[in-house]
Amino acid sequence: MTAADTDPFEPPHAASSTAHVLTELQLYGYRPFADEPDPRPLPDAGRIGGAVADIFDALAATLTDTRLEPDLEALLWSAVNIFHRMAGQVERELDRNEQAQKRSQQAQDGSEIRSVELERLIAEGLTLIERRTAYEIFRDEAQEQFERLTMSAWRPKTGSLVSRRTMTASMIDSRDFLNARRRAEGELLVPPGPKVIVTGGLDFEDHTLIWDRLDKVRTKHPDMVLLHGGSPRGAEFIASRWADHRQVVQIAFKPDWTKHRKAAPFRRNDAMLDTMPIGVLHFPGNGINANLADKAKGFGIPVWTFGGA
Repeated sequence: MTAADTDPFEPPHAASSTAHVLTELQLYGYRPFADEPDPRPLPDAGRIGGAVADIFDALAATLTDTRLEPDLEALLWSAVNIFHRMAGQVERELDRNEQAQKRSQQAQDGSEIRSVELERLIAEGLTLIERRTAYEIFRDEAQEQFERLTMSAWRPKTGSLVSRRTMTASMIDSRDFLNARRRAEGELLVPPGPKVIVTGGLDFEDHTLIWDRLDKVRTKHPDMVLLHGGSPRGAEFIASRWADHRQVVQIAFKPDWTKHRKAAPFRRNDAMLDTMPIGVLHFPGNGINANLADKAKGFGIPVWTFGGA
C-alpha cells in the first residue's frame, strides 16, 4: 500500500485502458469478441465421450432404486436432446453465415474493407462447422449412452438424425428428405439405395415375421433404404427397430396433421409412393395401410402381403 492509497487529499486516479485489459484477463481469461474468431481449441472426442458417460452414469446411479426411477428414461432422452438441439442451433447459424458469405462475395469491389469482411465470414463459418461437429459428437456419444442404459433407440421428436462424423443419416424426417431430394441427389439426406416401404397397424406385433421378411429383402438388396410411417408401436415401429439393429438407413414419413388435417395419412401415403419404391411390405392394419397397398398396386409397384393383411 502506497501513501497515495491512504492520503485523504490525494484525488482518485482513473484506471488506464491497459490496466482494464489486464484486470479482465486476470479475472476471466481471454475472451474473443463476437466479430473475431475464437482461437481456443475444441474438446477432443475422447474427453467428450468420458464426460458424457459420467453424466449418464451419475443420473442413472442417483435415480435408480428411488421414487424418481420411472422418470429416468425421459431425463436421459432430454439429456441427448440438449446436444441435438445445440447442433441444430449451430447449423442455423451456419446457414446464416453461408448467406452472409454469398452477399459479401457479390459486394466485392476490390477494396480492403470488403475483402477483410469476407475473410472474417469465412473464418466464422469454419469455426461454426467445427462447433457443429463437436456438438454432434456430444449427441452421438449421449445417444450411445441412452441406448446402453435404456435398451431402446433414441430418436428426435422432429427433424433428422445426421452424423457428419461418420457421414451417415440413421433417421431421416420425410420433410428433410423431400427438400433435400429437390436440391441434390447426392446429399446425406437422400440415400441412393432402393427404397422399400413397410406398412402395418399399431396392433400387429409379430416381430419374427416382420424381421424375417425384411432380412430376406435385405439379402437381395443390401443397400436398401427402409420407408415407414413412423408409428410409435406396431408393425412400423418393429421395422424401425430392425433397421436400427441391421444398420439400415430409414426414412420416417409421419403425417402432417397441421397442414393436411384428416387427409394427412393419405397425403403421407402419396409422398412415400412418390419416392418410387421397389416394393411394399403390407402387414395387417387399418384402411390407411390398405390404401397405401392399393395405390402401390395401381402404380405397378410390387406389394407383398403378410399375416392375413
